[in-house]
Amino acid sequence: TRGTVTAFSPFDARADAEALRKAMKGMGTDEETVMKILTSRSNAQRQEIAAAFKTLFGRDLVDDLKSELTGKFETLMVSLMRPTYIFDAHALKHAIKGAGTNEKVLTEILASRTPAEVRNIKQVYLREYEANLEDKITGETSGYFQRLLVVLLQANRDPDGRIDEGLVEQDAQVLFRAGELKWGTDEEKFITILGTRSVSHLRRVFDKYMTISGFQIEETIDRETSGDLEKLLLAVVKCIRSVPAYFAETLYYSMKGAGTDDDTLIRVMVSRSEIDLLDIRKELRKNFAKSLHQMIQKDTSGDYRKALLLLCGGDDE
Repeated sequence: TRGTVTAFSPFDARADAEALRKAMKGMGTDEETVMKILTSRSNAQRQEIAAAFKTLFGRDLVDDLKSELTGKFETLMVSLMRPTYIFDAHALKHAIKGAGTNEKVLTEILASRTPAEVRNIKQVYLREYEANLEDKITGETSGYFQRLLVVLLQANRDPDGRIDEGLVEQDAQVLFRAGELKWGTDEEKFITILGTRSVSHLRRVFDKYMTISGFQIEETIDRETSGDLEKLLLAVVKCIRSVPAYFAETLYYSMKGAGTDDDTLIRVMVSRSEIDLLDIRKELRKNFAKSLHQMIQKDTSGDYRKALLLLCGGDDE
């Protein structure tokens, strides 16, 4: 794994549970202890700590965190406690719940997860919320944006295998004709090809497309589509090229300029901390000449900042 957070050793769930109880008991809270323990244990270990906490004290660790902590620091600590398998399903549920849909979250999760991960999210969603994720999403979205989400939800992307150069050429031509060469755009062709072909095949298609058209596929999508569909197509293309680069860009823009998109910052830092945050840091440094550590340092404050820096796990000078 290329995560910044790995299983802690030697690990003692009971000792950690006792330290957390002590940190939150009585007047005032020892935030330092809470963040040190929760950011340095793997998600599986955090679940063991929560179980030990309940066994020892008859209390729910997440409830205690919610009552003792506040603000963004509380949100971050509670997010760290969410079981890995439920994390994405929970984020999607909240993105489509109530008035207005958070298209950004749908785009980020469904464009970046592997077919196996998407299948898992659908199962967990059904089990936890007794609802069909696809039905929920189609109920809240429309048009070509909805269609591409549905294609991604099928999780039937071709597996990586031998590359058929003939098909690469053909797909590149089809995309060229569906976009640049056409008055208007044949969105369906983009949706089918980008939503179903294998990753290694599509990387070759993007190269071939550049040769045929003189444009990067991203430039064409930018010109030929708009709104949520454009954002989703671009996210799919970026994730095909490199998932860590996609998340590096996502983190960069969550902190760039005035104001911080804390929801995105927390979601990406927590969800990628055990997967590829080291690669994401590297890509951010390479593509934006900034280190993730310095951006967090500059853009956040207090215990929230300290905890994010611990998750970040070092500076790429």
